[in-house]
Amino acid sequence: MMTKVWKLTPVLMMLAACGTSGGNLHPVAMNGKFGYINGSGKIAIQPQFDQAGDFADGLAPISMAGKWGYVNTAGKIVITPQFDLADPFSGGLAMVGSTGKMGFIGKDGRYAVNPTYDGAGAFGDGLAPVVMNGQWGYINEKGSILINPQFTEAAPFSEGLAAVQIGGQEGYIDKTGKLTINPQFQVAGDFHDGRAVVEVANKFGYIDKGGKLIINPQFDGAGDFRDGLATVSLGSRFGFISKDGKFAINPQFERAGAFQDGIAPVWVNGRQGYVDKSGKFVWNPAV
Repeated sequence: MMTKVWKLTPVLMMLAACGTSGGNLHPVAMNGKFGYINGSGKIAIQPQFDQAGDFADGLAPISMAGKWGYVNTAGKIVITPQFDLADPFSGGLAMVGSTGKMGFIGKDGRYAVNPTYDGAGAFGDGLAPVVMNGQWGYINEKGSILINPQFTEAAPFSEGLAAVQIGGQEGYIDKTGKLTINPQFQVAGDFHDGRAVVEVANKFGYIDKGGKLIINPQFDGAGDFRDGLATVSLGSRFGFISKDGKFAINPQFERAGAFQDGIAPVWVNGRQGYVDKSGKFVWNPAV
């Protein structure tokens, strides 16, 4: 539900996520292997991968024999599995990891930014968070430092702002590195549709770009708005709210990911399915 950043092993600034950039195919698991369905719930790429990520820019990360590469929408491997971890493409580049270091590749599989970082996040608005000397800063697509390393944690930019951690609290900076929303939250998510999820006193709500709460903290877990809906949890059950904070799909799932192209992944009895915005299954939970 929320943005990933990586630091040798996955380090989440926020609640764990499913769903990043948009694409018209969606990963599913069948009999221990992953493939992809389209928005109608029809299999588009037969299950054959050990793990699979989201499509973005026409490519998706997949894992085979412990290594990650990329496939296109026809299911053809276009970047040979060779990385220890891999993220979906964002802004024409994808973050990958090898031998404990992070870098960024282009769609030709070649490094655009060499793997020299101990941690990194996806590109957003032309910048990406990276770790240098134990602190987070931001680089551009050429690997040049644009915001000096100074943060304890840092997330990708979205809608011109990025969440950063200073002194154990999270707030937001603009692309010049200037604080626009002072660090005051336990957790701060990405801005989408002008809203970002934040944690206050162990409950999740949403703020606008001025830092004002527009949906009061009341949820036990929450994710970014995508396609006009956001994943939230009450107790151990997940559902989806609309921008006014009201439930569009009542909490009923064991887990749930973000909406993408009108459908979202959900889990029932430990099995993954997909629902549309009405809550109707387009892919029933299956092994």
